[in-house]
Amino acid sequence: MRWAFTAEQERLRDEVRAFLADHAHSRDPMQYFHGRGGASRELYRELGRRGWLRLAWPREWDGQDAPPSTEFIVWDELAYARAVRPDLAAGIVAKTIIGHGTGEQRARFLPGIGLGEISFALGYSEPEAGSDLAGVRTRAVRDGDGYRVTGEKRWTSDAHNSDYLWLLCRTPDDGHTLLMLDLTAPGVQIRPIHTIDGHRLNEVSLDGVYVPQENRIGAEGEAWRLIRAALAVERHLMVLPGRVRRDYEDLLRWSVERGWSADARIRADIADVALGVAEVEAAAMSTLAALEAGQDGAAQAARAKLLGSRTLQRIARLPFDVGDAGAAGTGTPSFLWHETFMETIAGGTSEIMLGVLAREALGLGGRR
Repeated sequence: MRWAFTAEQERLRDEVRAFLADHAHSRDPMQYFHGRGGASRELYRELGRRGWLRLAWPREWDGQDAPPSTEFIVWDELAYARAVRPDLAAGIVAKTIIGHGTGEQRARFLPGIGLGEISFALGYSEPEAGSDLAGVRTRAVRDGDGYRVTGEKRWTSDAHNSDYLWLLCRTPDDGHTLLMLDLTAPGVQIRPIHTIDGHRLNEVSLDGVYVPQENRIGAEGEAWRLIRAALAVERHLMVLPGRVRRDYEDLLRWSVERGWSADARIRADIADVALGVAEVEAAAMSTLAALEAGQDGAAQAARAKLLGSRTLQRIARLPFDVGDAGAAGTGTPSFLWHETFMETIAGGTSEIMLGVLAREALGLGGRR
């Protein structure tokens, strides 16, 4: 599928690259992997000041009504620079509030989100409900003009860095409902889960935490519809080929430093990985083309995510396959190898992506 960015979009790409070059001296070169708090939050604020967090928002809310491809350029360049991941608040959260929130919720949350000053963590997965969110057990029961929420969320990225939890829970009708839960409220406990790549996830315990009704998004029982709608407009950001290409360029640099070019087999392996990188880029463009043609894009995005996860692992594994003892040290190959385990799980496991492809692309197993 052919794809071409507009001249205006290419000018935006140049602006983002210039911005990143100007700020490179003050940024951790691996900031992309360090979560959405601290230095990353300050970077989000800078993006907000430039209007780059709000590109796809309606003009009514200080956005530019830009298509997915314009947003994609910004986050893809940030991923290539290993600067920061897409902001959940400005993406999934804000777009759901814009589409399904109340006027009061838009006025209360959108200005701060658009400036990078209000942060959210996704409260979906639980000990008994990882990829299968239908098994969510966290419950919200009525209490006056709000709810009391009890349960546990697990593997929650950036809960310790966030202001609110974008909470999927069950309500008295036994349906799934979305609430915005203040993470500083009484009854919230956040405990770290340290990961193989040296970073942190969290388990979040909720013991009768009060959430006012004005922090409910949509009606009770509407969460699945809202989650699906949010995913549909965020699919172009599921895998960012700039992230994959940067890892591949590190592999090339590593191969030169280690003198692998003398080995024809290793050169062939690297060439094969290069094809994988090109496949990821083509899959990302296919997702953009589908979304901007008004299609769902689920199959294209699942393909891009699956290819991206597999290619990242191939890149990181190759130095080990070569038998280079230095790869097991503290250098880039070792770090990226550990990181790829997280990349394969985050945003939907490879098994989940295969299931989406089976249903959406091959028509197997029925459609949800």
